[in-house]
Amino acid sequence: MTVAAMAAGAYGADFSHALHVALQPECTSCHAKAATSTRLEDNLLPAAEVCKPCHEQARTIRQPSPVRLSKFDHAFHAKFGNVAPAIAAAIKGDTYLGDGASRAKHLHTKNACAACHQGIEASTAANGKAHHPPMADCLVCHNKIDPPFSCETCHGTDKALKTAQHTADYLDAHTRKSEKTGCASCHGKRFSCLGCH
Repeated sequence: MTVAAMAAGAYGADFSHALHVALQPECTSCHAKAATSTRLEDNLLPAAEVCKPCHEQARTIRQPSPVRLSKFDHAFHAKFGNVAPAIAAAIKGDTYLGDGASRAKHLHTKNACAACHQGIEASTAANGKAHHPPMADCLVCHNKIDPPFSCETCHGTDKALKTAQHTADYLDAHTRKSEKTGCASCHGKRFSCLGCH
């Protein structure tokens, strides 16, 4: 059975990273531009020619989904190698600004790309955004939080940075007992409700 037939039979029209990682474990074999990309606008998805050795029919690879950043340098960040130990240390030291328990299960990888693109090695669906690094990962190193000014460093001034929970009735809808876990990524670990109100 060819790779194309396996992909079509097992996963339908979806793309399976799990299948491709088993055949070609180096991410840069397909995502060659990732190692040298210095601009957010760079399309790091594989060129159609990359698929031809295994797939008889031409593949249409969509453009990447837009992200809420204004700049990102893959080449610079790739120089650090596998950042999973640094993220794990932040979780263990209680300085991680996200859900450390759910994030920790993705940190047992030797693949430097998968350390940030969590769960991508086992993914059987084409959903790039699900594998973008959570902001809490970025804040392990970029930890000077001074909203909204520090936000503009990576997100620019033209991005809508309010989360889905910040609706017009947010102040009335949440209570003093509301879960603050997701707030820390934007407001820091020691924020208080009075800091916003």
